[in-house]
Amino acid sequence: MHDNTQETYSVLMAVYKKEDPVFFRQSIESMLDQTLPFSDFVLVCDGPLTRELNSVIQWAQEKLGERLQCIRLKENRGLGNALRAGVPRCRCSVIARMDSDDISRPDRCEKQFRILEKDGYSIVSGTLQEFTEIPGDLQRFRVLPRTPAEIRDYAKKRNPFNHPCVMYRKEEVLKAGNYQDFPGFEDYCLWVRMLINGAEGYNIQEPVLDMRTGNGMYSRRGGFSYLRWLLRFQRFLLDKKFITKGRYIKNCVVRTMVSIVPGGLRETFYKLFLRGNK
Repeated sequence: MHDNTQETYSVLMAVYKKEDPVFFRQSIESMLDQTLPFSDFVLVCDGPLTRELNSVIQWAQEKLGERLQCIRLKENRGLGNALRAGVPRCRCSVIARMDSDDISRPDRCEKQFRILEKDGYSIVSGTLQEFTEIPGDLQRFRVLPRTPAEIRDYAKKRNPFNHPCVMYRKEEVLKAGNYQDFPGFEDYCLWVRMLINGAEGYNIQEPVLDMRTGNGMYSRRGGFSYLRWLLRFQRFLLDKKFITKGRYIKNCVVRTMVSIVPGGLRETFYKLFLRGNK
């Protein structure tokens, strides 16, 4: 049994008014059920919330007491800004990210924490399993490269970590400039800056989290607004000399094609090329 008086990790979660209160509570419960308990929980409310969401927060406050820090932002300004406000408030040197509608497997944080402690990585993520209604209903997994060298190479083409289930070192995140307002690429942008700084990462190859895929997940990855941010992000990678001019052109062409096709076709593309079946 782990000594609860010893510092372990902070949980960082953001929530906004459109979240489902049932999913929100399930997400918090999955963190309460971790085999390695967290030391504190930082919840950033990204703008005003509904009465139902606030009642879940009240329930969590009663459960967690002083372990819960609730930060309320006056207006909804997006995930990057919400997480940027939350990172400095985490009391521990290690932070576990959690989304407000996903479900962490019970041993997720213990597995990640042990790897961080043992091998000294700056970021540890893992495989996630997508679902719509019940975990396991799609049998679809998002598996990413395992080793630091593979991750660095993969990052030149695609996001190298599953943001809903990352655990990272607070100091390394702040050293790289923390999250920035880069809609759709808040996490990817942070990883690249951390990698440029010399940070190394690792991806656990078995599932550590169940992620909901509903709520327009694929439709948000299209349209001209998204495309504008996508191209801006590719320019950022080029300017930082993280990718070559050739890779920049290839990325822009492929990603533009995926962005402008209808949502249904885009979902098919992600299933065929960017997801694995384990």
